[in-house]
Amino acid sequence: MTGRLGGGHQSDRLVPLPQQVTPRDGSLVIGAHSRVVAGNGVDPMDPVVVHLVADVQSATGLHLRRTIEPPARGDIAVRIDPASSSRHGDEGYELTIGNDGAEVVAATRHGLWNGTRTLVQLFSHSAHDGELPAVHIVDRPRFEWRGAMLDVARHFFGVDHVLRFVELMARFKLNRLHLHLSDDQGWRLAIDGWPALTGVGASSAVGGDYGGFFSRADYLEIVAHAALHFVTVVPEIDMPGHTNAALASVPELNLDGVTPPLYTGTEVGFSSLHLAAPATRRFVHDVIAQLAADTPGEYLHVGGDEAHSTDHSAYLEFVALLQREVHSHGKQMVGWEEIAAAPLAPATLVQHWLHAAVAAGAPSGARFVMSPARHTYLDMKHTPDCRVGRRWAGFIDLATAYGWDPAALIDGVGDDRIAGVEAPLWTEKVVSFADVEHLCYPRLACLAEVGWTAQALRTWDDFRPRLQVHSDRLAAIGVNVYGPPAD
Repeated sequence: MTGRLGGGHQSDRLVPLPQQVTPRDGSLVIGAHSRVVAGNGVDPMDPVVVHLVADVQSATGLHLRRTIEPPARGDIAVRIDPASSSRHGDEGYELTIGNDGAEVVAATRHGLWNGTRTLVQLFSHSAHDGELPAVHIVDRPRFEWRGAMLDVARHFFGVDHVLRFVELMARFKLNRLHLHLSDDQGWRLAIDGWPALTGVGASSAVGGDYGGFFSRADYLEIVAHAALHFVTVVPEIDMPGHTNAALASVPELNLDGVTPPLYTGTEVGFSSLHLAAPATRRFVHDVIAQLAADTPGEYLHVGGDEAHSTDHSAYLEFVALLQREVHSHGKQMVGWEEIAAAPLAPATLVQHWLHAAVAAGAPSGARFVMSPARHTYLDMKHTPDCRVGRRWAGFIDLATAYGWDPAALIDGVGDDRIAGVEAPLWTEKVVSFADVEHLCYPRLACLAEVGWTAQALRTWDDFRPRLQVHSDRLAAIGVNVYGPPAD
């Protein structure tokens, strides 16, 4: 059986749907004497193994011992096989569960992590139920970029909330955390040598609510925690527009040397950095240099959207400067679709969000992250009667969040030019982390399958009961899930 699942089989618990699922007769019962066996290329103290032990205990109440001894009946073996790279790629895996034991094999640790996520989903998540279905799964993702964006600029969410956000998204093999760290309403990251950015710019938020910021150590903690879950942090400092918080903090960033007042509204497009201002180039250099130094991932996001107050020629010059700075630190640039108007180096990522025609103007070497507002903007209400959310891009119920094809958005842009998908959560009207969860779940599970599973294998009718399983599981661990998924 390829992809599609047999009715009533325990693999109906899987989100995202794997590439190939072959149910087999029988089952494996994990018990008190079962172990996790770290095989070829895997240290028993590896975080992948540690997470697996913890997650099996959470799902079943059973604590499994870790060992490097040969597998015995009832054990779960995990091993690295570099030769399997041609079949599995960097993130794929093979999971085999039989009556005597289970094995997860991958070419990389990331692939092994993904395989263990699938294995954990196969448990019933009922106390003392260690039964796993006999099954053979061969799997790899459609796209390498499967992300969520959290806007901490309009309303600030602290380290503990961001760590929780990482843990929840990683349940579904999402692997990019895009942090929107600056906007007109707030500057959220301490930058060495620029204390006013947080001393002034971090003090505000939409509606006059409390601000806040991450110290450099806070940001490094987030990056490290994300790495343990195979999530890559993509930081965004939005430029040249969406910059009132910076302008309000540093007089030298303003052409007249006078800082504007802090802004707590929700309008866009009125602010702009100017290259003619005395401190702008040094500011850009210092910000990007620190982000590059503290971000292990390949990409830095420079924003570039809604710069309505920036002259077009000045905008192009600014994007060119950003691109040079990002490349000078060994990183690749990501920007919202408006950067498509500028000359872009190959491997630049253009994030499509609103106008396909704008994104389509990108040079042929650019690739795309697909975030169409009408399907992925998590700040939109689920339905008209939802308490929290916005409505300008339309109401996004679960079927709408699920029912789209990334390769059908921009003429001539197929899978070969798509890095992946991402769902942004803007926080103009999102005040609490309970609101974050309510808007994200279970819609982020929809995005996870859009980004992972081949289009031909996906149907809403097949997905809906699997989504219900995970909505219930999220609710059981205290997530403020929107419901019911059938809506």
